[in-house]
Amino acid sequence: MDLHILRLWDVYHPLLTDNQREVTDLYFNCDLSLAEIAEQKGCSRQSVSDTLAKARRQLEEYEEKLHIVRLLAENSLAQSFMMTEIAKWAEGNLTKEQSAHIQSLIGHDYSEEAKAALAEHADALT
Repeated sequence: MDLHILRLWDVYHPLLTDNQREVTDLYFNCDLSLAEIAEQKGCSRQSVSDTLAKARRQLEEYEEKLHIVRLLAENSLAQSFMMTEIAKWAEGNLTKEQSAHIQSLIGHDYSEEAKAALAEHADALT
């Protein structure tokens, strides 16, 4: 499976048609074969193959125009570099306890806090 296409799908699948979204979900996430999807959807294997090919092209086109996946990757990498530099600085400039505290802050998963903050401020974001 192409990780690049999966990343594109994660970001852009809401922009696909209902049929494309269903077929790609069955293929990418449920790991069904073309024949299994065709049987489930009551169509030909070729139709499923064509739908997948068109959806892949559309996902690539969305990324070419919007660059969201690239921007997310760049931001993630920049954040990783920044955290590494902070950790190096902390090791050389702080006490062991302070450095350990900085390391724990850097290693903390803030996803739940981020979700809560987004939910709390959803009105302001729309």
